[in-house]
Amino acid sequence: MDLANTLSTISIAAIPVVFAITVHEVAHGWVARHFGDRTAEAQGRLTLNPVRHIDPIGTVLVPAVLLLLNSGFLFGWARPVPVDPRNMRSPRANMVWVSAAGPGANLGMAVIWAFLMMLAQRVELGTAGQWLEAMAGYGIAINVMLAVFNMLPIPPLDGGQVLTNLLPKGPLSRFLEQIAPFGLFIVLGLMVSKVLWPLIVGPIDFLISLLAGVFGLQ
Repeated sequence: MDLANTLSTISIAAIPVVFAITVHEVAHGWVARHFGDRTAEAQGRLTLNPVRHIDPIGTVLVPAVLLLLNSGFLFGWARPVPVDPRNMRSPRANMVWVSAAGPGANLGMAVIWAFLMMLAQRVELGTAGQWLEAMAGYGIAINVMLAVFNMLPIPPLDGGQVLTNLLPKGPLSRFLEQIAPFGLFIVLGLMVSKVLWPLIVGPIDFLISLLAGVFGLQ
């Protein structure tokens, strides 16, 4: 990939990637505050200012490298928004919603990007329209990927947290809590062994096709 194409790709993908990651984290904090935990608010993290959430590696380096390598799989992470379940009225039940809020926010943003892509395809905007359409395509893809990826039932991913708090206290929930510190290594192992993509490509393709059908995208 030459320099011109690299800069073009970054200009198109940067906004969708940064906001997909930061809004995901802020959503956790917003819902936690609703249930009584104001930890994120007290630390100034309930803001859409991406600077407050950027992780140099997860928000910048990893997505950039994946883009430059044409990996076909794009993901990253922001600095996690702090959440303290002890401040919530019903910690286990409330944490289900707090954990699901991030992927839910990504699906909401995918819908917004799909609407913008529809406008770009139907309204004559010239070069600006082509740029917006390309950006919206990245926006749809990254948000759907993040939503599906984060809902894998592996703690500390959001899906793992949802499952842990939905299960009654017992051997299985304790097992999930015990493997949480090693969850990142499990995910990396799935990626390196090329098992991860076959697990998530079906739901990703289904959701993207659903959005394309609803909004009449070409």
